[in-house]
Amino acid sequence: METKQIMLVCAAGMSTSLMVNKMQKAAEERGLAATIFAVPVSEAEDYLSEKKVDVLLLGPQVRYLLEDLQEKLASKGIPVDVIPMTDYGMMKGDKVLELAESLMK
Repeated sequence: METKQIMLVCAAGMSTSLMVNKMQKAAEERGLAATIFAVPVSEAEDYLSEKKVDVLLLGPQVRYLLEDLQEKLASKGIPVDVIPMTDYGMMKGDKVLELAESLMK
């Protein structure tokens, strides 16, 4: 099974690193092969131009980027969505992983 690349984008990358850990744990529990990582907004476009990404999730604090990134990534077939504020605030890695999985289908 191919390892899925799940990219989280946030303002600076601090709080999202905790979410990455929670999502990775949920992926391991489900037997999902996934590489989950976070990058700050300032590095997102460079990363996307160099690496393969299966889904991109935005932290609630950068939700204003949604439409722009959806337009830019539509031709590459990369789905983009915003992590729900409650799931992000409560660090529900399992719920955010479910969102990522639903977008990759």
